[in-house]
Amino acid sequence: MAIDITRTFKPINIALLTVSDTRGPEDDTSGDILADRIKAAGHHLAARAIEKDDASRIASRLNNWIDDRSVDAVVITGGTGLTGRDVTPEALDRVKTRDIPGFGELFRWISFKTIGTSTIQSRACAVVARGTYIFALPGSNGAVKDGWDGILAEQLDSRNRPCNFVELMPRLLEK
Repeated sequence: MAIDITRTFKPINIALLTVSDTRGPEDDTSGDILADRIKAAGHHLAARAIEKDDASRIASRLNNWIDDRSVDAVVITGGTGLTGRDVTPEALDRVKTRDIPGFGELFRWISFKTIGTSTIQSRACAVVARGTYIFALPGSNGAVKDGWDGILAEQLDSRNRPCNFVELMPRLLEK
């Protein structure tokens, strides 16, 4: 697991969605952290939005971004807990082509080091939807740091060895 500096970095276009009933643009701290990390990594922030905890609205926003061929990936913060209002995984179920089960497993393993057994309350997950990656992280600042720094920074870097999500992008729509 290492960045191979002899390879060329390929920036991708990432849309960022915050799911929250209470946050707005002025206090979307987890979204701000992700936006800063996306840009600092050399990627393009293709779009950014906030949606209420409503599976239909989330799925509609995701469908728009999935259909936009200039969006390679979507990172979501929020709506992955256990309460009745947390519906991000259910929204992903409406749009997904296939699951990426290892993402949630790895996220909880990384998060365990920070918050212990409380990580079991997270339903962090990832899917591929019609050729677009979608990664759903919890809404806390610590969780988005864990998810980006511990997984996405490497997997969205085309130089990461032995493999990464970017090099698979041309093959996501294969039949």
